[in-house]
Amino acid sequence: MSQNILDPLINQLTKLPGVGRKSAQRLAFFILNLPPEEAQALAAAILEVKEKARFCSTCFNIADADPCDICSDQGRDRGRICVVEEPSNILAVERTRCFSGVYHVLLGAISPVDGITPDRLKIDELVKRVREGCVEEVILATNPNTKGEMTARYITELLKPLQVRVSRIAYGLPIGSDIEFADEVTLTKSLEGRREL
Repeated sequence: MSQNILDPLINQLTKLPGVGRKSAQRLAFFILNLPPEEAQALAAAILEVKEKARFCSTCFNIADADPCDICSDQGRDRGRICVVEEPSNILAVERTRCFSGVYHVLLGAISPVDGITPDRLKIDELVKRVREGCVEEVILATNPNTKGEMTARYITELLKPLQVRVSRIAYGLPIGSDIEFADEVTLTKSLEGRREL
């Protein structure tokens, strides 16, 4: 068998985030070795998600219905909105099982270098939700990097006049790590985010 037949698949796989040429080759050979029914199930799952997935018109999470399951759940606390950059961040927060509010997905973070300005994100929609709803707290759970910090500051300034509590997730040293190996920014944030015992 000529390896050229795998090239189109390898080229498509390299378009996935974090997948270089070697990883794409390994994935292509893995797919090639799948039983036909499993390969067809994989292809069908990709097509199905492309056909059925949509953004929730309320929170911009990815769902197969509008509104999404979280927004339509009457047991959720609508007074607290957790703001995240991407739909995948919701999965991470939900795994903690300690947040019972609702979400708002920005679909990115402010990055002037990359041409991502506030008007390209779902920030106006967040402000509208806060204005129209009975929101008590907005929790900014953007990533702890330059883009995430810039986005959090921008949103904070927009929400200040709306008389809503705006908080930022705490971050710092991970459990099980040694202080001597922490970088200055992480240690600074750990000290700033300290709480009384």
